[in-house]
Amino acid sequence: MNEKQSPLKVLILGANGFIGSSLTSAMLRRTDWEVYGMDVGDHKLTHVLGHNRFHFVEGDITINREWIEYHVKKCDVVIPLVAIANPAQYVKHPLRVFELDFEANLEIVRKCVKYGKRLVFPSTSEVYGMCPEEVLDEQASNMVYGPIDKQRWIYAASKQLLDRVIYAYGLEGLDYTLFRPFNWIGPKLDNVMEPKEGSSRLFTQFISNVIFKKPIQLVDGGSQSRSFTFIDDGVDCLLKIIENKDGCASRKIFNIGNPNNNVSVADLAKIIIEAFKHYPDYQEHAEQAQVVSVSSQEYFGKYYQDIYTRVPSIEAAKEALGWWPTVDLQTAIRRTLDYHLAHEDYELTSAA
Repeated sequence: MNEKQSPLKVLILGANGFIGSSLTSAMLRRTDWEVYGMDVGDHKLTHVLGHNRFHFVEGDITINREWIEYHVKKCDVVIPLVAIANPAQYVKHPLRVFELDFEANLEIVRKCVKYGKRLVFPSTSEVYGMCPEEVLDEQASNMVYGPIDKQRWIYAASKQLLDRVIYAYGLEGLDYTLFRPFNWIGPKLDNVMEPKEGSSRLFTQFISNVIFKKPIQLVDGGSQSRSFTFIDDGVDCLLKIIENKDGCASRKIFNIGNPNNNVSVADLAKIIIEAFKHYPDYQEHAEQAQVVSVSSQEYFGKYYQDIYTRVPSIEAAKEALGWWPTVDLQTAIRRTLDYHLAHEDYELTSAA
């Protein structure tokens, strides 16, 4: 008789982030896994802090190295989600981006190699840079970056180099999966109640601007397009990757995005404004909302360079994982606004 397999032990570094908090919540609801988490805060985790299978410590991956090494050693799967992932920060603080996103995470990668642990690592859709292809493929698409003085690319370059390092370690035995999120959105992405321009990613910045009756600023007119992916869909895919049934995700790279939700930034602004009209307390905000165009130099500074299209191929995830996204953009926006405006305690609702 086969012995019952022990539940997975999963280590999430950056558990209080957008992806980390949503993933933690889903794992505790939908699996029997033990979850160990670290982050510098816990405000997105208050609903799970008392859970008997969630073990959280407040800490910094650049400081609490002994705790991290101990838990890498004891866990089965390691998911390092700590990174600076805001274009405004790439331009303003490029060395901070490199030190945290590359150097600190390289240490964790090497610990996984040392102890033979499975690594699920967040790459990024930004690694494709300004690739002109209409659809971006994990294996075939080139990665095209601008000149060195466009420091916006330090994030993409740091992530790409880690992708290459992890792939090389895989040739020597490391069990890994690289996943590339394409503009994941949803509740808790950023603090929409923060009125400061540039403190959030594009999606939540637009929501914040409507709330505070500030003009929505379209960088270079908002002709750039993005494929927006609801957090439920992304987490569903991650759960399949972590479970790794029959090794289906081992030593593979997956785009996780929703090609059907590809819209221009200008159209996104219109859709968000229209969505606010369904909330009585914010109808006036929507009616008075202004949209203005600003140059990228004015908004981000002279070291910025933009990406004009970013549509993922998700054939690899469909084939290997049996996954595809199901949440359309209007539903994603409505659920996000329900959480922030209607004060509904929205949780991931996808079936296991």
